[in-house]
Amino acid sequence: MDPSSSAPQKVALIAGASGLVGSQLLPLLLSSGRYTKVISVGRRQLPLMHPRLEQRIVDFERLEEQRFALIADDVYCCLGTTMQQAGSKQAFYQVDYLYVVKLAALTAANFAAQFLVVSAMGANAASAFYYNRVKGDMEAAVRQTPFRAIHIFRPSLLLGPRPEKRLGEQIGAVLLRLVSPLLLGPLRAYRGVPALAVAQGMLNAAYQEGGGIRVYSSDEIARGIPSEA
Repeated sequence: MDPSSSAPQKVALIAGASGLVGSQLLPLLLSSGRYTKVISVGRRQLPLMHPRLEQRIVDFERLEEQRFALIADDVYCCLGTTMQQAGSKQAFYQVDYLYVVKLAALTAANFAAQFLVVSAMGANAASAFYYNRVKGDMEAAVRQTPFRAIHIFRPSLLLGPRPEKRLGEQIGAVLLRLVSPLLLGPLRAYRGVPALAVAQGMLNAAYQEGGGIRVYSSDEIARGIPSEA
């Protein structure tokens, strides 16, 4: 759903537009009446042209050099990888913590109003699992940035067409589809969630124009996030 475009038009910035959630979110941003311009920051050029799309090829290690190109009202962070894809704990930490926190700090310094970030179900800085611990540390750091509103999305296993093949996640997605009807009550939170639902939820959350920090569970995302508070 796209609320009325009569509201003042803004600039969106998206990082990670080539990933599963980001690739679903970018078309929503471009078709939204909310934005006059959408800035995509990434390591590679996207195979997409649109009159409202501005692509910025960046080195996230040196993102601060691009600070003044990162001026936007709403910042959508869809950066993320897996331990297998990253190849090491250090490389995973770099993408899922350092790059995300750096993006938040730089855009907050540019007076962006909202930061919307994809985290993960089970994110917890005190977790015994490294993946969840890094996500929890990232959330804690992002919470310290001075945005008017911070929206944190914690999906379970993401469902949808991935640009790259991940055998383990493909098998997990198939198994989860089979058992999902059995996941009732408190177990509903463990059902897979379509990446498109996360993307639509992020856009809807931005439309709320509220303040403070909001965390969205996987079950809440799947049910649908309203575009107005």
